[in-house]
Amino acid sequence: MTNTEEKSQAVLLKEKLLFKKECGIKKLSDEEIEKADQFCADYVQFLNSSKTEREAVATALEMAKAAGFAEFDPQKKYSAGDKIYCINRKKNIVLAVIGTQGAKDGVRFAIAHVDSPRLDLKPYPLYEANDLALFKTHYYGGIKKYQWTAIPLALHGVVALKDNTTVQINIGEGEADPCFCVTDLLPHLAQEQMAKTGLKVFTGEDLNVLVGSRPFKDDKEAELVKLNIMNIMFEKYGITEEDFLSAELELVPAFKAKDLGFDRSMIAGYGHDDRVCAYPALMAAINAKAPTHTVVTILVDKEEIGSEGNTGMQSDFMRFFINDLAKTQGLEGYQVLSRSKCLSADVNAAFDPTYASVYESNNSCFINNGVCITKYTGHGGKYDTSDASAEFMAEIRQVLEKDNVLWQSGELGKVDGGGGGTIAKYVANMNVDVVDLGVPVLSMHAPLEVVSKVDVYMAYKAFSAFFNFD
Repeated sequence: MTNTEEKSQAVLLKEKLLFKKECGIKKLSDEEIEKADQFCADYVQFLNSSKTEREAVATALEMAKAAGFAEFDPQKKYSAGDKIYCINRKKNIVLAVIGTQGAKDGVRFAIAHVDSPRLDLKPYPLYEANDLALFKTHYYGGIKKYQWTAIPLALHGVVALKDNTTVQINIGEGEADPCFCVTDLLPHLAQEQMAKTGLKVFTGEDLNVLVGSRPFKDDKEAELVKLNIMNIMFEKYGITEEDFLSAELELVPAFKAKDLGFDRSMIAGYGHDDRVCAYPALMAAINAKAPTHTVVTILVDKEEIGSEGNTGMQSDFMRFFINDLAKTQGLEGYQVLSRSKCLSADVNAAFDPTYASVYESNNSCFINNGVCITKYTGHGGKYDTSDASAEFMAEIRQVLEKDNVLWQSGELGKVDGGGGGTIAKYVANMNVDVVDLGVPVLSMHAPLEVVSKVDVYMAYKAFSAFFNFD
């Protein structure tokens, strides 16, 4: 046997036995890439209109109603193809399409979160110092505080008044709107600041947002700049300082999502984590016709702070919905859940060559290689995670490959390098088979995150394939 023949046998054996990593986008036709670009044009609109969890749910509800979804009635009997929705406290939305087999063999969940890191206003936020008016904030979620300085910020949210009315606030997004910002120290005077570690360059109490500088008329009273700002807010919105106590006001980046790169292959924007998974999961439900199994997309809140509260995944709202849905079909909720399967639709960290030392390249996900399956998250010795079973992992591989979905697997950096969690473990606690699947993200949790258009589209294909897999 010649060396050439031996080499040929080795090549054949490698193709049969070894997993070859290659750039996934190279496998796609120009037509498929064009579909990704078109899908992402609509995603950018969703992202720009959904900078808070309330806005994301409101936008999703509007889209669902336009697609024929009707509010869920626990007393009604539903047939295959019926489309229903349920809202929880304006921060969660459940979309379901009834399958031909109903829920007797469980349902197919795709669950994503729509909250993102941001700066929340404190209960009494407005103060004056040295003739400047500022807001005190309390940051939400895991952020690098220095990234939130010296960038334009917009104010989004609601103020609930004592007369039971609610005021909507959105300042900073329009071309004619003012913006706000956290000021930073000039480099000429920053010698002591720059000697600090990254954790201490900015503290939570330093994230004060500049909102005004002009005093209220020519008066001898104190805090006239603060008074002027409060008067402007009162005249426009009818709110007083006390009303901040019953407000949910969030400061988010004021810039809009845009194409990134000479080739326009990526999207730079705020809130990709996790609206980049929420939108594909939403569209998969909206476009579902009459699947075999009932399909359910859920958009949830509070993931960035541990899924706490009555709008986070540790709440029972999903369990209650499934209980009510099961009863309409003469079933028990716990039986439906125990037979159900879920894609926890959440992002993973894309490999960044600038910071290669924190990644383990064999077990990282890469831009333009499709959706990333994350078998487990957590930290250290797999603490605080759900570890998907071998059988469910094999099933998901079948689902993706059957529909030619580009996919890859990845962990969140090196072991003991840090870690993070998703809602998967809370779904698993309901005795549901679950695994994380989502879009790789560069600069995760920064005010400007980056994703690939191809990966976003593959997320949509993945959720659609999962919903239609028998």
